[in-house]
Amino acid sequence: MEHTADGSLPQPLTPTASERQWAALAHLSALVLALMTSWIAGAAGVLAAVVVYMIKRDDSPFASAHAREAINFNLSMFIYACVATAIGIALVGATVLTLGLGLLVTLPAGLVLVLAIAAIAVAWLVCSIVATIKAWNGEEYRYPFTIRLL
Repeated sequence: MEHTADGSLPQPLTPTASERQWAALAHLSALVLALMTSWIAGAAGVLAAVVVYMIKRDDSPFASAHAREAINFNLSMFIYACVATAIGIALVGATVLTLGLGLLVTLPAGLVLVLAIAAIAVAWLVCSIVATIKAWNGEEYRYPFTIRLL
């Protein structure tokens, strides 16, 4: 990191009210669109954050960073939902293929899968709300459980 003329580290610029609003909009619009289209079809949440990113990427490093975070997080949650769906289908398939005898194995695994999906959904909701509040307050935020693609 570059030092200023007096040898100290430069202080980060405080984002403007407009930048904070755009950053919060990236998280909030992703949350709202994902909820409106159901959690499994949460790709709409990615689309909402992409729109904010495309609009602000050259104007505001703060807003574009938050939009990138929202894109990565919502895309990660969508990937996790797809994996959980595939596992669920495999469990049902294993039960059917074994004529119900596999239920001894697939039922406990299915219950664990349902609990994992519920935990992911709650984490997604809570983290999205926290990110929106942090952006509104002009603070940086890094989502947990995120695959960094952008």
